[in-house]
Amino acid sequence: MEYGMIFLVLAILFGFFMAWGVGANDVANAMATSVGSKALTIKQAIIIAAIFEFAGAVLAGGQVTKTIRKGIIDVTSIADTPELLVYGMLASLLAAGIWLLVASSKGWPVSTTHTIVGAVVGFAVAGIGADAVQWAKVGSIVMSWVVSPVLAGSIAFMLFRSVQFSILNKNNPLENAKKYVPFYIFLVGFIISLVTMVKGLKHVGLEISTAQCYILSVVIGLVVMAIGTGMIKRLKFDPAADKDFHFANVEKIFAVLMMVTACAMAFAHGSNDVANAIGPLAAVVSIVQSGGAVAQKSALPIWILGLGGAGIVVGLIMYGRRVIETVGSGITELTPSRGFAATLAAATTVVLASGTGLPISTTHTLVGAVLGVGLARGIGSLDLGIVRTIFMSWVITLPAGALLSIIFFFVLKTLFG
Repeated sequence: MEYGMIFLVLAILFGFFMAWGVGANDVANAMATSVGSKALTIKQAIIIAAIFEFAGAVLAGGQVTKTIRKGIIDVTSIADTPELLVYGMLASLLAAGIWLLVASSKGWPVSTTHTIVGAVVGFAVAGIGADAVQWAKVGSIVMSWVVSPVLAGSIAFMLFRSVQFSILNKNNPLENAKKYVPFYIFLVGFIISLVTMVKGLKHVGLEISTAQCYILSVVIGLVVMAIGTGMIKRLKFDPAADKDFHFANVEKIFAVLMMVTACAMAFAHGSNDVANAIGPLAAVVSIVQSGGAVAQKSALPIWILGLGGAGIVVGLIMYGRRVIETVGSGITELTPSRGFAATLAAATTVVLASGTGLPISTTHTLVGAVLGVGLARGIGSLDLGIVRTIFMSWVITLPAGALLSIIFFFVLKTLFG
């Protein structure tokens, strides 16, 4: 393929730029509840995110990448003109990266998944023809955007209700928190490790049976629970603190739980959303390396997952704090117990989805979960103005991604065609 080397370099640059956007916009969502509820400082959140996002991307990021790379458009119709797919994927990455840069600078939590899906559909319709788009697949992705916030919101609502029932509304909330929070910690460790093992570790080459997955997950859950319980035992409680805010000491215990959940959310997010940046990049790499063949199946080199993970971390460090402020303290006032319910609900929804290969939006999931917690306390606790702005930015994202992608597609086609 002539220009093969140039395409490769552009794909790596644009892919890194897009991953940077995912870090600036989306990882902020994963960490927002922890920072908003004061369980973590911004600095701690960035360190946790850097480690666990990277691990999630590399260990469990393979499944969703397939959908973004091959599921949305039918590549058989352009087997003779592979360069069209290359222009399109490059245009999609650049379009998505630019839109995420704009949104992050305004503090809007938009969906990186919407952005890239919109961009891929946009170039496909303009450059190949509407028939090339697998509309049924796009339909199921669109459905998942409605299902995911509703599902996460419902789980968050029930989780926070269970916290109210077993701890906050009891006569001695502090003793109850000491008793029940270790079980919540176990739940976090168990759910995240189970889904990672069942779905994520295939492309790393580890084959484990379902029974082994369950046993290992229980063991990991118990280990995490033991660590958490140890941290709770070392906490110092000040009875005077409860005078101003009845649950000050209880929230201290939940802050430990929040740290565990934040790690889980970062891992879940890395596994699901790295695909947005590296799916198109992987497509370009496989076309260039095979000398122009548009393959339906191609192995995903681990360095691509690594590049995506690195881009995410850099974006978060440079630009993440604006979106963190919107989601963490804008929608509703969060405390560690509320933040925990929102984060665990979102993480559970995300790992379920990345297991089934549905590219849902982490943003929608988390905002849905935060709304669910707000609703559990009554609708008056939500800032409806902020909620409206967030919904508006979601609506604009798809057409914005598509439009930018179409423009860049024709620019690239003119330059190299």
